[in-house]
Amino acid sequence: MTGIAFVCVGNAGRSQMATALAERERAERGMDVEIITGGVDPAQSVHDEVVKAMGEIGIDISDRKPRQITPKDIEDVDYVITMGCSVEQFRPDDWDGESYVWELESADTRDQRDELNRRVKQFFDDLEQHKGEP
Repeated sequence: MTGIAFVCVGNAGRSQMATALAERERAERGMDVEIITGGVDPAQSVHDEVVKAMGEIGIDISDRKPRQITPKDIEDVDYVITMGCSVEQFRPDDWDGESYVWELESADTRDQRDELNRRVKQFFDDLEQHKGEP
């Protein structure tokens, strides 16, 4: 099984959106992929504008809670995608997965959602094409 972690600073915006979009891709494609999320400095709650923006595309994340990412969380994960933080902040010493940094062009929540949607779809395309190696 392929494992993917989406991580940002507060786990209240970008990583929550990416996680929900990846969960939708996984379901639509019928892929066996484990998806986790977390933040290096978790916020108290997911941002209201993020919940609203995701609701506009039919994804309800109103029950999600930010959580701390730990080295144990990614021990068996193949890919870590960070947004605004570094995998070095939480990676186990012996982790040999691949990490990607997704810099988002816009500060607007809907623009970020749309960009993340494109990136997640492309990432899953690459996973399918390369059988787990994007």
